[in-house]
Amino acid sequence: MTDEADGRGEWDGRAARAAHDGEFRDRARTLARALVRGIEAEGLLADPAWRAAFEAVPRHLFVPCYYLPLVGGYERLGRDDPDPSVRERWLTGVYEDVPLATRVRDGEPRSSSSQPSLMAMMLRDLRVADGMDVLEIGTGTGWNAALLAHRLGDARVTTVDVDPEITGEARTRLAAAGRHPEVVTGDGALGCPERGPYDRIIGTCAVDAVPPAWPAQCRPGAVILTPVATGLLALRVTEPGRAEGRFLPEPAYFVPLRGDRPPRPRIDPSDLPSEALRTESFGFLLSLTGGGPAGPDPGTAYERWRRAGRPDRTRYGVTVRGADQWVWLDDPDGPDRWPLPAGPGTGSAAGVSPGTG
Repeated sequence: MTDEADGRGEWDGRAARAAHDGEFRDRARTLARALVRGIEAEGLLADPAWRAAFEAVPRHLFVPCYYLPLVGGYERLGRDDPDPSVRERWLTGVYEDVPLATRVRDGEPRSSSSQPSLMAMMLRDLRVADGMDVLEIGTGTGWNAALLAHRLGDARVTTVDVDPEITGEARTRLAAAGRHPEVVTGDGALGCPERGPYDRIIGTCAVDAVPPAWPAQCRPGAVILTPVATGLLALRVTEPGRAEGRFLPEPAYFVPLRGDRPPRPRIDPSDLPSEALRTESFGFLLSLTGGGPAGPDPGTAYERWRRAGRPDRTRYGVTVRGADQWVWLDDPDGPDRWPLPAGPGTGSAAGVSPGTG
């Protein structure tokens, strides 16, 4: 049940007033309302409870700075910049419907705030209901955890990230917004068994395979929604440790679970016809197979894809049976299936989650 259904809540708490007083408050609310209207126009906020959450939780509390890619590097924009014009650019950018890199290390983004409309779509497809317990893998900025906590209540939400700096900052920002879900510093691939079992698990970082700890910590009937390769996979848990489901239509490009992806074999473009190189649906298939020994080689994958009628991502699914899991086309027991590559908690070294909340 939403506990601030009038949309004021997190904007009007004492800590929040201190965090975005004067200079940002009115302008931020105007920008936030415009963002919500845009997401609603895409049909992603049909549930009034989620609309209320997006209206009530100020994104700029969770993104005090971010990095814009430039040729040869990044430009930092932040609320602490001495230049008022830069502060205005920062605030305007926070309320645009785009992902924002919030941490950059060695020239690569290591954590981000996800695109708001993508987050709205994932929360819609998570299909939560009052009284459900949710585990988020990848705390990131804490904004998504705040949305979940507004919708379900603080006690129902657990969010996990391996980086103590990330969890510490997220905990502070959540408190400033008047939200207090359980923020845990730990390996996201291992879940959080002490807070389970869960009705829903949502991943905000890409994996190559589903860590077995996730379905093992779920109640029967639970849903796991997570990026796998470049797609969004929705699994239904049939019993602890066992789950099955299909990919959603939308592509998804998330920061990978740290340690999840060993170097993949380089694919020689000359080995594939030009159609394969320019077709998104075949690119998705390659992202699943990895071009490695677990799945078909790229040439074989192309022939299967062509013979199957160039299937889109919704015809693919995944079955999880403990540590064993495989991806399939059309039928879990059909001829076109192959093992997913090992990742954290599937027999390789455990990975850690960067988070994009």
